[in-house]
Amino acid sequence: MKRRAFLALLGAAAAAWPLAARAQESVKMLRVGALSAQPRAAPIWLAFEQRMAELGHKQGINFIFEFVQVANLGDYEGGYRELAARKVDIMLATGPELTLKSARAAAPTLPIVMLAIDYDPIARGHVTSLARPTGNITGMHVQQIELAEKRVQILRDAFPDLSTAITFWDELSADQWHATQTVAGALGFPIAGVKLHDPPYDYERALAQLAPNNRSCLMVMVSAFFFRDRWRLAELALRQRIVSMFGFREWAEAGGLLSYGPNIVDMHRRVADYVDRIAKGTKPADLPIEQPSKFEFIVNLKTARAIGIEMPTSILLRADEVIE
Repeated sequence: MKRRAFLALLGAAAAAWPLAARAQESVKMLRVGALSAQPRAAPIWLAFEQRMAELGHKQGINFIFEFVQVANLGDYEGGYRELAARKVDIMLATGPELTLKSARAAAPTLPIVMLAIDYDPIARGHVTSLARPTGNITGMHVQQIELAEKRVQILRDAFPDLSTAITFWDELSADQWHATQTVAGALGFPIAGVKLHDPPYDYERALAQLAPNNRSCLMVMVSAFFFRDRWRLAELALRQRIVSMFGFREWAEAGGLLSYGPNIVDMHRRVADYVDRIAKGTKPADLPIEQPSKFEFIVNLKTARAIGIEMPTSILLRADEVIE
């Protein structure tokens, strides 16, 4: 009896095995492709993957995050073609306009979730409106032009005696640079722009282009490559003992004096929400494009002491966070 029972059990297990294997094979694997100048281990991408897991998309189980890191502008087009060849279901286009252009060229019909940080997708004709984007593109749009203007105003309020400000900009942040020029002119705040070429950028050489008496303040436009180099930029400003203004809190955390902008980590978590809804059947055209409504003003008081300046009390009171 024991032998017959064992054989029956073995036969039942053998019969069930193909069913279990077929069930495993039938699990739909969601493939999401992203390209970035930041490494995959960067906090923004860890936040994206964490939020995906919270929504039920487990890496290696029912979700694969296809990732390509780029080193310069010439890598974008080929990187998105590589993602398309990996048969992704949804593309992410975060950062400069070049990401969205390259993603659209590589996969014209795939759903695309954008995080437009350095450009206006409506003004550039990529979507028709925020409420009804139409087509296969949706996501988030950061009002970077308005924010660039706000950063100039904050600097002017904090340091009214500054003679001039150096402004680093590149091809990806040209719109911000032009907006900065306009508002600085209206405020009577002289600025000197230095365009950086061919990443990785030589910041020491860029700074050396200006006379020493014009190096009292450094403004850095928001760009994928500037953000990647935030530690280098913050260290440069600290070593030169100059006031610095940046676009995201990560710059202030790296040692920059001031930053003003939305929380980029939170925005990448929100990108995951868009991906989840599209994966569950919602069309991109039915998902309104969001704009961040909360902006963080961060002051690094430790850096202020290191470069020998005293922050005005009015500015410290306006700050959302003061790094001691």
